[in-house]
Amino acid sequence: MNKLKNIFALCILSVFAFACSDSNTTPTIEFDNEAQALIDKDSLSIFFTKHYYDTAVDSVKTLVAGATPLSEDANLKTMNVTENEIEYEVYYYIAEPEHVGTPTIDKGSPTSLDSVFVKYEGFRINGTDSITPRFEIREIPIWFTLNSVIRGWSYGFTNFKNGDNITDNGPITYENEGKGILFIPSGLAYGNSGTTGSIRSNENLIFYIRLFDFVKDTDHDNDGIPSWLEDPDGDGDPRNDDTNGDFFVNYLDGDDDGDGVATRDEDANGDGNPANDFNDPDNPTLADYLNPAIN
Repeated sequence: MNKLKNIFALCILSVFAFACSDSNTTPTIEFDNEAQALIDKDSLSIFFTKHYYDTAVDSVKTLVAGATPLSEDANLKTMNVTENEIEYEVYYYIAEPEHVGTPTIDKGSPTSLDSVFVKYEGFRINGTDSITPRFEIREIPIWFTLNSVIRGWSYGFTNFKNGDNITDNGPITYENEGKGILFIPSGLAYGNSGTTGSIRSNENLIFYIRLFDFVKDTDHDNDGIPSWLEDPDGDGDPRNDDTNGDFFVNYLDGDDDGDGVATRDEDANGDGNPANDFNDPDNPTLADYLNPAIN
């Protein structure tokens, strides 16, 4: 009898809960970023057939008779990247070989986590046909860390080199810097959310950029290990490595294994590089700074 009463009570509660639920609640529909990536790719492909690089004004313009469309211009390069398991293409344009950057002291190119010193102008692509007026410009160079900007920048700047600082008791001046154009799909820009005011959802962007300098092997947490090397799972993306599970990725965590000893101090051989110290005979391939059993 008691069992029947319990079943009856459960039924009453279920009916009550259903009756009290908000019947006007709209179900959340998850945005399909993968489908949008394909749309962006098609839109940019069409855009490239309708525009060209005008050397006279160092700008992308609407195609005119006799000009070579970007789609057929060998100076337009494609960079294939994977972000959140979605395939994207970042495009970059370098008008002349020396525009990659020809510094006297060649540091190579920045990684996607390095700090960069840049100028830029940003434009929105209106569908496949036109370029909107400039939405942002930085005429005075500024430092950015490439882990804190849109992902299209993080990837795009890795194709350029720095210039030479020739400042001499005056304004900061560079020459031979890297310069070019980035074409960024919305999924690696501001995505479905856009920004307040200037950039609408799912808009592809153009940036004219100059790379004056960068900090090679930027070390965000000052633990002696360059940020781009703090990738213990070896997937090429340090942004998803959190060895001690404290919700701070390793390249922003001064104690990667959470053993109470700062990573920079887990340097038994004293060479300034904690990544080459292995002192656990039971786990000889695991560096001390990632091994909480060694401190």
